[in-house]
Amino acid sequence: MGEQQSPLSYDETLNYLYERLPMFSRIGKAALKPDLTNTLKLCAALDNPQHKFKSIHIAGTNGKGSVSHALASVLQQAGYKTGLYTSPHLVDFRERIRINGQMVSREWVTTFVARIRGVIEEINPSFFEITVAMAFACFAEEGVDIAVIETGLGGRLDSTNIITPVLSIITNISYDHKDLLGNTLAEIATEKAGIMKAGVPTVIGEQREETERVFFEQSVHRQSVLHYAQALWGMVRVKADTYHQYYKAVNNARLEMYDLKTDLTGNYQQHNIKIVLTAVELLSHQGYKTSIHQAIAALSHVKSLTGLRGRWEVLRAQPLTICDVGHNPAGIAEITEQLCSITATQKHIILGFVKDKDVSEALQLLPAEAIYYFTNAQIERALPAAELQAAAANAGLNGAAYATVADAVNAANNAMQESDVLLITGSFFIAGEALSLFSKESDISAVPMV
Repeated sequence: MGEQQSPLSYDETLNYLYERLPMFSRIGKAALKPDLTNTLKLCAALDNPQHKFKSIHIAGTNGKGSVSHALASVLQQAGYKTGLYTSPHLVDFRERIRINGQMVSREWVTTFVARIRGVIEEINPSFFEITVAMAFACFAEEGVDIAVIETGLGGRLDSTNIITPVLSIITNISYDHKDLLGNTLAEIATEKAGIMKAGVPTVIGEQREETERVFFEQSVHRQSVLHYAQALWGMVRVKADTYHQYYKAVNNARLEMYDLKTDLTGNYQQHNIKIVLTAVELLSHQGYKTSIHQAIAALSHVKSLTGLRGRWEVLRAQPLTICDVGHNPAGIAEITEQLCSITATQKHIILGFVKDKDVSEALQLLPAEAIYYFTNAQIERALPAAELQAAAANAGLNGAAYATVADAVNAANNAMQESDVLLITGSFFIAGEALSLFSKESDISAVPMV
């Protein structure tokens, strides 16, 4: 691997990674590598850590992050030392790599990068390829019992797709990244189905007519048995409060009913919970010490067990302030439906996207009666607030443009009454900057620091 260089400081290490390597979140499509070659080379230089731990692989258009965190919480509750790799991060780079809910230490990050800096400069991988190799190396070194691995984009050519998991999961299929994954749901499903492996069962979260044939054909070709969470489980919400939802969960095969409380408060989480419950039973069939009762216990406190952020997260109770990532039309539709169910004197929405999203379709789904604060994250790939404002006006949405998320939050705070509600949504980067602001104001978002 060459001579190890002296570690930089943590901030210097992150600057090196951000500036030295092509980064999708910063520059978009140009950062992507068209195959798995670089990831395989990196992992070979690290003695192939991906072969040294068991894993669960999760793909899908929406819900990957929630399912990943929820499933990790169940495995932790069952007593397994559990790795969790997700992307992108919201506030701290180390959110991407966790063990039993704890972020990897700053020292580990700096030492790892110093150790393989020569390899990085020889291979010139993307930022995402490095983070995948970093996660796999960490999980191998720390001896995790099992790791939950979320894909970054697609599946077939995603850097994470060099593992052979014990279980594959595809949460759902909707339109996103058409320029990369395809213009039809069937084309997108084909890319996501690339994570299926021979002899490894696959959970399909939601069934759609446009994708069902693709999944069936791919499962036959790849010799993977499909399990449909939507058919196996029913969920009926009985009540909800600010911080929890309460469900009756019904196993349709056994006709058994369970009372379930969860701190995952988005309406859309009922679909994700069906996936988790299906996965738990499949893992138990493989000899893992997981049970529905353990899953129910873990689902009541996923956020504290794993550090999940930015999914219908209440940042302030009065005036009610919510942050939820909505980075494509399907996500915005779910968030809008839940916002519309809230009674408030006036609804305020802070909104921002990146340039390569289908913004026009998403804007058509948002409520016209809300007051909007259009903004942009501080990244190169952000859609300028003025452009978003103009596009929104064409969709009948009115509001002012703000140069930063902080400016938008200040404007909303000054305009709101206690009976109003504020939603902060759009890209991961808008949510991340908002979470950082509110973290400085309160103890709401304290995340374990290693």
